[in-house]
Amino acid sequence: MVVEDEASLAVLISSYLERDGFEVAITGDGHDALDLARQFDPDIVVLDLGLPGLDGVEVCRQLRTFSDAYVVMLTARAEEIDTVIGLSVGADDYQTKPFSPRELMARIQAMMRRPRARAAVSPGADPSEGSRQREVRAIGGLSIDIDAREVAVDDAPVSLTRTEFDVLAALSKDPGFVLSRAQLIAAVWGPSWVSDEHLVDVHIGHLRRKLGDDATLGRYVRTVRGVGYRMGTGQRGTAQ
Repeated sequence: MVVEDEASLAVLISSYLERDGFEVAITGDGHDALDLARQFDPDIVVLDLGLPGLDGVEVCRQLRTFSDAYVVMLTARAEEIDTVIGLSVGADDYQTKPFSPRELMARIQAMMRRPRARAAVSPGADPSEGSRQREVRAIGGLSIDIDAREVAVDDAPVSLTRTEFDVLAALSKDPGFVLSRAQLIAAVWGPSWVSDEHLVDVHIGHLRRKLGDDATLGRYVRTVRGVGYRMGTGQRGTAQ
């Protein structure tokens, strides 16, 4: 779904998406975008920040209440605050105007290569049809169900965006190892992803907030200064 009030740009983005085999819906209105998303159930939403009326930030905020679509925010303003605001309401990535449609498509293609939630195997299903033991990672009070893409802290469910979950999954794969920002980008966004590494810090900040994790203690996500991030021990009161 392309949500962009500049008609010529919306058509251009749509043409590139259709060329890659996507079915595309276009709107230039924020209210219509929410109605359309409920009907269309998109996998990807290309969302302009500066929409008239209901702006892109509010559209994204409301979209996140019923959709787990990947969201790429488009903004004509390069200030850091715009990026932080856009990502804080659940956008997965951002693109500053003017931009190359090919670069936008490369980001979208990288997103679509990322895994989605797997359907659970029903009781009595044929084991030959994909039944296997589920992978659940436990770190202190933090539980990460990799197959169901579900997270809980002290048995309380935590709602994460796809990108936040993927960051957490990458860190928890080898809890004792430090991952640099470049390594996290390669693991989550893909090796072909092109942008500044600040995006990682923003998503880490949102992830910590949702997990109730104090950055100065690093109970679950610990900063290794000058290097990157790794998982904490899950214990309360642990110094960073």
